[in-house]
Amino acid sequence: MASPGSGFWSFGSEDGSGDPENQGTARAWCQVAQKFTGGIGNKLCALLYGDAEKPAESSGKAPPRTATGKVTCTCDQKPCSCPKADVNYAFLNATDLLPACDGERPTLAFLQAVMDILLQYVVKSFDRSTKVIDFHYPNELLQEYNWELADQPQNLEEILTHCQTALKYAIKTGHPRYFNQLSTGLDMVGLAADWLTSTANTNMFTYEIAPVFVLLEYVTLKKMREIIGWPGGSGDGIFSPGGAISNMYAMLIARYKMFPEVKEKGMAAVPRLIAFTSEHSHFSLKKGAAALGIGTDSVILIKCDERGKMIPSDLERRIIEVKQKGFVPFLVSATAGTTVYGAFDPLLAVADICKKYKIWMHVDAAWGGGLLMSRKHKWKLSGVERANSVTWNPHKMMGVPLQCSALLVREEGLMQSCNQMHASYLFQQDKQYDLSYDTGDKALQCGRHVDVFKLWLMWRAKGTTGFEAHIDKCLELAEYLYNIIKNREGYEMVFDGKPQHTNVCFWYVPPSLRIVEDNEERMSRLSKVAPVIKARMMEYGTTMVSYQPLGDKVNFFRMVISNPAATHQDIDFLIEEIERLGQDL
Repeated sequence: MASPGSGFWSFGSEDGSGDPENQGTARAWCQVAQKFTGGIGNKLCALLYGDAEKPAESSGKAPPRTATGKVTCTCDQKPCSCPKADVNYAFLNATDLLPACDGERPTLAFLQAVMDILLQYVVKSFDRSTKVIDFHYPNELLQEYNWELADQPQNLEEILTHCQTALKYAIKTGHPRYFNQLSTGLDMVGLAADWLTSTANTNMFTYEIAPVFVLLEYVTLKKMREIIGWPGGSGDGIFSPGGAISNMYAMLIARYKMFPEVKEKGMAAVPRLIAFTSEHSHFSLKKGAAALGIGTDSVILIKCDERGKMIPSDLERRIIEVKQKGFVPFLVSATAGTTVYGAFDPLLAVADICKKYKIWMHVDAAWGGGLLMSRKHKWKLSGVERANSVTWNPHKMMGVPLQCSALLVREEGLMQSCNQMHASYLFQQDKQYDLSYDTGDKALQCGRHVDVFKLWLMWRAKGTTGFEAHIDKCLELAEYLYNIIKNREGYEMVFDGKPQHTNVCFWYVPPSLRIVEDNEERMSRLSKVAPVIKARMMEYGTTMVSYQPLGDKVNFFRMVISNPAATHQDIDFLIEEIERLGQDL
């Protein structure tokens, strides 16, 4: 890649007459801009060149410059339409960009340079010949680059270099062979929405400063509640920074529902509260209990079967035990799509128990909620409509760019009464519009990012059927992987049977261990296989897949698929790469 300040970034020559090669590149860029943006492209090219189709004719004189080489403007028009001269970022600083006087041209040129960096990264993210990761150890990166913050500003050439460097070592989470996390893929419409919301740079707490975004949140949350199965999409909800916070919201609201006095008087005013969740559930339930003063010891872990599903009889037994001790069960969190096994708790049975003992039922569907979009797979969440609250992360299975997590609540108005503080400087009661659209007082946050637009715009672009196709494809790929390795030499499945979600959990057993007796020594050696293969994957940069131990099971691979760019060939590649990197272990 050419360095910032070279011809790659510039649109003319140093004397202002324009280098033909660079002008040709710029004209080509203008043609593309006009093709895809119409009038906007024409205006941008006119702004850069003084003409929508070609650079303005040179008068033989270079535009005036300051002593530092910066271009000065010769007209009073806004926006400026002077002929485009060379932009040398080595002579420009952040203070030369808008809102600086005459900052239009350097701003547009700078942002185009940034856009070039971003677009090259996007293209490389889907190129299977590129690395998923250019891995360096922390001390190497710290020594190779100066990351320290200084008192004096750097020029824009150095700023562009920092942008390139940051992406050089970033993990290509959109790469078809990145399987490491539940959130993968890079959707172009979602990316465009993220750029737009960053440009708008507004806050979600009131309608007056985010009118369209607040309305889109209202519409989208209502649609999600309809899909859950609540009549007419009734209820409430909020977009939060992630599933952990959404789960904590559920715990907070459930506590308030049972003991509203806790809001003013605190935990000292209520009896000891107990929450229940499966032993395979997400750690955020305990983290939320710690943050809310309930305490991690007050989160009871319920036994799971061999597939990772909560056992309802054990849940009821533990509820009865707690009540006999004089404690108060207040919440059961069932999981729809566990993090490791991808298991779905039996929601109907859990709902019956919660109804019997009058306990708030929460469903953590952060990972599995996307299956509600699929007519083929939504049965796995049967009973979710009986929940009092649901966590659903579109940034996972649905491929929406991070972050996009929703907490849905069946009872309307409960979030508001639980969290509102009536801040008069934000939530004035004499505004000219319907105050129900000022949503900030029902949130724990004051400042809240616009997360809904990515999901809404993608939904408009794909339709529900598009999300369904995406989800069905990912689950089909998981089944394809399972069918290949279930009887393949060198592989052992962590649990029997086809996975319910895209989680495929397995051990790779290298040739040296295949004839070793199944004992403690073999397990000890096997536990070291996945970490070594994973480290080699990262060093080669070819692919990434997660591993972990669980209970008495030593380190195994947990393959997850949520990237619609992945194909059967990528699954084949992963298997071959694991075998290549683990043959000698």
